[in-house]
Amino acid sequence: MIQSALLAAYLVFWGAMGLAPLDSQNWVLSSILPLTFVGALVFGRRSLPLSTTSYALISTFLTLHTIGAHYTYAQVPLGHWLQGVLGLERNHFDRIVHFAFGLLLTYPLFEAFRRLTGARRPLLFYLAVMTQMGLAGAWEIIESVVAQLTRPDLGAAFLGAQGDPWDAQHDMLAAICGTVVALLVIAVWQRASEGAPGRDPHRAVEPAPGQPVGRSAPEGLA
Repeated sequence: MIQSALLAAYLVFWGAMGLAPLDSQNWVLSSILPLTFVGALVFGRRSLPLSTTSYALISTFLTLHTIGAHYTYAQVPLGHWLQGVLGLERNHFDRIVHFAFGLLLTYPLFEAFRRLTGARRPLLFYLAVMTQMGLAGAWEIIESVVAQLTRPDLGAAFLGAQGDPWDAQHDMLAAICGTVVALLVIAVWQRASEGAPGRDPHRAVEPAPGQPVGRSAPEGLA
């Protein structure tokens, strides 16, 4: 029920943001991958169920990205406000979203790998870090290809470099930092959960084969 509500809320929000985007072509390009991702989650829900926490984290990230797509990342009002308050040289909303990519999507990945592989915690942490690094790099490649294939002004808006020659590297670093923070939170939470009186120390990290991840998520994260 909650998961369906999250899906409906995001689709309504996406529709509202799509009514009058700052750059309609940039909006279309920026919406392709998120909508594909949402479709994959919906159709794969039975074969790879995730916890409500994971779906909430995913919805939060998609909401942030949709805001960036509506305004174009370089023109998001929140980023302009932070730029003025902190005396920054550029609108850093794109950095916020890349950090959120690591912070908010690492736990869903952690759950998915746990469900698919049944691996123990050290390997799960390694898989989560390496996958996030790969995804962050892949996104930068996609951005650069789109920037080259589309008209120059649209490509610049989609890329969102704002004059930073190291934009791709900074974006990837932000995503990796978010991933590390997320994994630290997961590690601390699971350690605390394992030490709870009367709690099976293996329940939070080693679900039985075939058991949905959402049923074995650590308490407070499910």
